[in-house]
Amino acid sequence: MIRAPSELQSLPEVHGSVPISQISLWRRLFAFAGPAYLVSVGYMDPGNWATDLEGGARFGYQLLWVLVMSNVMAILLQTLCARLGIVARRDLAQACRESYPRLIAYVLWFLCEIAIAACDLAEVLGAAIGLNLLFKIPLITGVLLTATDALIILWLMRFGIRYLEAVVLGLVAVIAGCFAVEIFLARPDIAEMATGLIPRLNDQSLYVAIGILGATVMPHNLYLHSALVQTRQIEPSEQAKRQACKFNLIDSVVALNGALFVNAAILVLAAAVFFKRGIAVSEIQQAHLLLAPLLGTALASILFAIALLASGQSSTITGTMAGQIVMEGFLNFRMRPWLRRLITRLVAIVPAVFTISSAGEQGTYKLLILSQVILSLQLPFAVIPLIHFTSDRRRMGAFANPRWVKALAWTAAVIIVGLNIRLVITTIGEWLAGAGALRWLILLLVIPVAIFLAGLLLWVALEPVLPGWLRRIGRAPVTLPRGVAADLAAPVYRSILVPLDHTHLDRPAIAHAAALARIHGAKLYLLHVEEGVTSQVYGQLASTEEVEAGQAYLDEIVNALRSQGIEVEAVVRHSNRPRQEIVLLANVLKPDLLVMGAHGHKGFKDLIFGTTINAVRHQVSVPLLVVRGDRP
Repeated sequence: MIRAPSELQSLPEVHGSVPISQISLWRRLFAFAGPAYLVSVGYMDPGNWATDLEGGARFGYQLLWVLVMSNVMAILLQTLCARLGIVARRDLAQACRESYPRLIAYVLWFLCEIAIAACDLAEVLGAAIGLNLLFKIPLITGVLLTATDALIILWLMRFGIRYLEAVVLGLVAVIAGCFAVEIFLARPDIAEMATGLIPRLNDQSLYVAIGILGATVMPHNLYLHSALVQTRQIEPSEQAKRQACKFNLIDSVVALNGALFVNAAILVLAAAVFFKRGIAVSEIQQAHLLLAPLLGTALASILFAIALLASGQSSTITGTMAGQIVMEGFLNFRMRPWLRRLITRLVAIVPAVFTISSAGEQGTYKLLILSQVILSLQLPFAVIPLIHFTSDRRRMGAFANPRWVKALAWTAAVIIVGLNIRLVITTIGEWLAGAGALRWLILLLVIPVAIFLAGLLLWVALEPVLPGWLRRIGRAPVTLPRGVAADLAAPVYRSILVPLDHTHLDRPAIAHAAALARIHGAKLYLLHVEEGVTSQVYGQLASTEEVEAGQAYLDEIVNALRSQGIEVEAVVRHSNRPRQEIVLLANVLKPDLLVMGAHGHKGFKDLIFGTTINAVRHQVSVPLLVVRGDRP
């Protein structure tokens, strides 16, 4: 199978890592299953809980149609994302970077980062509330604890995408199981539920409906799905791509209808338990406390809290991956996933801590709903490019959207944009009416930003019909180096530096260096850094049993290499900073090659033990050969 170069791959660490060549139909279907389940988690995160609880408690079953409509839109849009990833082998962020001018791509990236931060805010608050309900941990403490989940994500990713999918599917099963029991206990009226499928909106329900839409059709999920489908080993033939599109459609329908069940269950539960009794729910904790007495069993409250915690943790996993995809796709810039996760989480923690401190627990509920409205406002900037890209025959070939799909997709886009425009106009009008002396501030800041975003959205929508010269201005070039294999000059190694740490890794490192030295007639420099306290105090004058044993060890290696006709010199430094000593000697000797043994640490061990190789490779300008040694 022909794959894109690693720098053009989405999630390169797991790209094409799942085989799908099983003979059995059911096994092949199982092999394709997974990406949509990871995506579906974003459709049942804590932000959904807030909007669904608000909608059910305030308006009964009236907004059930919004959930169903949003789910139909989600299936359509996620299917288009999967087709983009399978056919074009690009995720949505990469396609935007390649198609739009740099300025437009950067603005779209910034808007997407805001959406991811808003989503992460919901996950932070949801997980903190879940911890508070189950273990009585204070909200602020719970929020701060969520900063450590970057280590959990890093640990999970090392096992591969299938393991991650299994963990998420397990969490989804927990959420669905909890709400199945909750609905059984609540016993909602089926006939009244059916009336909720009739579309209706007013000024009071619009804000919540927009929040439900933003919480259901999440913009970062569109970027995520187009990358996740590329984890499967799909052949480049049209038949293989067509089959992959079919299996991913099945995956999306099953997974997203499961998410619809969870969202509908939350809204129906709130309508049957709270709306019927005229109880206004102003926070998730209040819903948790009221469920037990109203349903007559403490099990209802416990299941509610367990499902909330599982929702927050599962959403955290997919949010991490979406953030990585967006940054790498738009900016062609890679950052360590744990660092990326930690930065995003810190951005979410600040407003969460501020809100809890200033507005209390009720403020967290309002903040959850606001985060979902922000997601909805960003949604058009992802949906419209997706429709354009999947309708482009130059990009999609025979898989370009047929007319009926275009009609459905643009209908969904018009609904999303229309609801958002109505929300923005209504909100700005309310702000102006109540601003008083600060009215000038809204006129100076808010309205220009709204006009700018409206112009950006108009440009993105009309981009395919704009003049070619206008579309090409500032476009990020997508080129690969040419002539890489032409007139290659063979490297010559005259000096090779080999840092030693007196472990089993010395042997493979010396073996590789010695082999190259024999071929090129190179001189080997063996470096060892003594890190003991005596060495740090007395330096070269240090003389302990450990230092003497180390010197004898080096002498033995030097004599053995010289007996083989290899020129070699041993260098001993005394310091508590071995990485800096390696870099200093490399800068002085300027060797043609640096050979280092790798411990093979992954995940947690990297964070605990550190990575000498990573620290060195960023500070030296010579070629580095990393030798992985077997453990004794």
